[in-house]
Amino acid sequence: MGPADFAWVQALRQAHYPPEQNRVPAHITLFHHLPPSALAEIRRRLQRICAGRAPAACWAGVLFLGKGVALRIESPGLMAMREELAEAFAGLLTPQDRAPPRLHVTIQNKAPPEEARTLARRLEGEVQRRPLVIAGLAAWHYRGGPWELAMKAAFRG
Repeated sequence: MGPADFAWVQALRQAHYPPEQNRVPAHITLFHHLPPSALAEIRRRLQRICAGRAPAACWAGVLFLGKGVALRIESPGLMAMREELAEAFAGLLTPQDRAPPRLHVTIQNKAPPEEARTLARRLEGEVQRRPLVIAGLAAWHYRGGPWELAMKAAFRG
């Protein structure tokens, strides 16, 4: 995300996400698991995609997750990029990653349902549909707790 969008959603995440589980900054997940052995190809593909223009995107409302809350994102361009990557890595995708994602940023997770519902209702009155800057794409290593940035590429077009 662009700096202003990231700062806003990261502050929400820090305020509402359980600190002991908040191991990675605010992000939009395109895939949950790609094998580390594919990192060189992932890097090449992300760099090629990011040589072009950033996709248009917008904050599109609040998503109640039952025990958490997320902010919905609409971006046909980002979904097209994700589909291109899904085709390239089709044989490596987990069942979860074979399904198209609902683009979002999680700001609360594993909360009591009523607490999550209260936050969702509050945010529905505050979150307005507005543009979201997509600054680049990244890949992370999961290290059994902390996450480690594997690579990132900024859109240049």
